[in-house]
Amino acid sequence: MLFLVAALLLFGAVLGTVAHAPFTFTAVATVVVAVWLGIFALRERHARRHSSTH
Repeated sequence: MLFLVAALLLFGAVLGTVAHAPFTFTAVATVVVAVWLGIFALRERHARRHSSTH
C-alpha cells in the first residue's frame, strides 16, 4: 500500500511535465499505467477469492 501511495505522489509530481511531453510518450505512459492498475486489480480480486474464510 505504501508503494501505491509513493507511486501516486510521484505521478502527481510528473503530471506537470506531461503537458510538455510528446503525445506519443503520454499515450504510452497512459497505457502502461492502465495495464499496471488492471493487473493490480486482478491480483487483488484473485487474492481475496482465495483467502476468504466462511
